[in-house]
Amino acid sequence: MGSLPPPYLDFSHHSSKQDSIDPDQLLKLFKAQQNYLNHFFQNLDLSQTLAFTQTLLNAKGTIYFTGVGKSGFVAQKISQTLVSLGIKSGFLSPVDALHGDIGILDPQDILVMFSKSGNTEELLKLVPCAKAKRVFLISVTSVKPNSLMGVCDLNVHLPLERELCPFDLAPVTSTAIQMVFGDTVAIALMGARNLSREEYAANHPAGRIGKSLIFKVRDVMKKKEELPICKEGDLIMDQLVELTSKGCGCLLVIDEEFHLLGTFTDGDLRRTLKASGEGIFKLTVGEMCNRKPRTIGPDAMAADAMQKMESPPSPVQFLPVIDQDNVLIGIVTLHGLVSAGL
Repeated sequence: MGSLPPPYLDFSHHSSKQDSIDPDQLLKLFKAQQNYLNHFFQNLDLSQTLAFTQTLLNAKGTIYFTGVGKSGFVAQKISQTLVSLGIKSGFLSPVDALHGDIGILDPQDILVMFSKSGNTEELLKLVPCAKAKRVFLISVTSVKPNSLMGVCDLNVHLPLERELCPFDLAPVTSTAIQMVFGDTVAIALMGARNLSREEYAANHPAGRIGKSLIFKVRDVMKKKEELPICKEGDLIMDQLVELTSKGCGCLLVIDEEFHLLGTFTDGDLRRTLKASGEGIFKLTVGEMCNRKPRTIGPDAMAADAMQKMESPPSPVQFLPVIDQDNVLIGIVTLHGLVSAGL
């Protein structure tokens, strides 16, 4: 810490004039950051990390995170990651805690304190108050020795060679290793808790992640009066309104019992018109429809419907939805899936 920067991090000889970015210099910066991150990985104490992770896994109460400045942002993000995994967690502002918010703490809770130096004044002021609430205190720091290490129940050291900043001041490497550490521990907890895809999706219902794991075809399909249906004996030209008005780009050909017989698309219409000319006025939908269209069931995942549409030999824009008896019950379209956020 505080060492002289390598030559490629020394900007003191650079002109103060703003100019274009030197690509070689940029590459050197990324490689330097990679080296500093490698230092973290190669020197991280696994026993400390294991103790930290096991403590969080065994938590009976809520896992609170706190920090000041950039470390505070990292602490808040890690807390949110745990919440998204179904783990009770929250962020406690050290300043607000000293003005009433510490009342949320319970003896079964854990308070994780992120600080690069371990000497952050706001956190040190919080320690005796948190101890009075009988919570378990953990420090996560990168400089040792430090004051937090002497007052917490568990300490984790995150090895830091130096900051990428040429002055070794801006916290751009220390925050990176804090984030990597916290998120990796979060995934370890995810595995230890045997979190399923369905449970994870239930915590993300509005995002694409959740929708792809929760929504089924029946949730996004068109049905009943929205379906562009016709009979195989209907003349093609008599069904143009049905073909174009339902926004599906096709006709679903059915029999009297609603069994799916085939599909006729607007592309089929163009090809038939080109091949038959005026003869199209005498052709029925049944004569020109595709008798073996791709289909899907209502209980399939909506994400699987998307994949089936895009699969070889060529992509399609819709899938008829049928039950086990080949009865038509709906249609799912690419536009509908995209509109649903999938």
